Amino acid sequence: MLKKSLFYFWIISFTLLISQTPVTALPGQTTDEVGAWIRAHPTLSPDVGERFLVQKSDTAAQRFIFQASVFPPGKVEFTKDRSIIRNERIAMYDAVNGMTFERLQESLRIIYGMGIYQDFNRAQLVYQYPNQITMNSDRFAQTPAREALQGELRLGDRYAYWMEVAQPKEGKAFVGQMTVLLRTDLNKIEAELRNR
Repeated sequence: MLKKSLFYFWIISFTLLISQTPVTALPGQTTDEVGAWIRAHPTLSPDVGERFLVQKSDTAAQRFIFQASVFPPGKVEFTKDRSIIRNERIAMYDAVNGMTFERLQESLRIIYGMGIYQDFNRAQLVYQYPNQITMNSDRFAQTPAREALQGELRLGDRYAYWMEVAQPKEGKAFVGQMTVLLRTDLNKIEAELRNR
């Protein structure tokens, strides 16, 4: 009787554990796995014909885009293996509430769950822009008021993360993006960001 009770306890515990763990598809997985995850995700819920690019819009003032790609982020380059997803990007435009790094992080948590959100929070800051040198050179050149891209690259234990917000000189930001990418692609995007 005790063995039977322990067996049922183990089955119930295992079932609860599985049901509590969100199913995710992330860079490094196949296009088939990621495509199935996107179709089944309650937040993404793509329309007919949307596979790796999902677009949502409540009004003209609020838009959301999720895109999975077989290419590394940044400048497009030749990729031999087009069956593996290399990055997934969340892009948002919100002229009503504005855009902040905190909103991008919350979107990451909603879409991927606590495991990826915690990996992001523990991730090492690798590069942040604009840096003090860039800001000083802009002042010296007396550039006109324009949007400044504010962003950062982070390296987590599982993935790398690129977060960016277009911040106007005055007022609140309306546009932002959060990209989850393979750790091996971090150096490429860091070099491109440092050289722009």
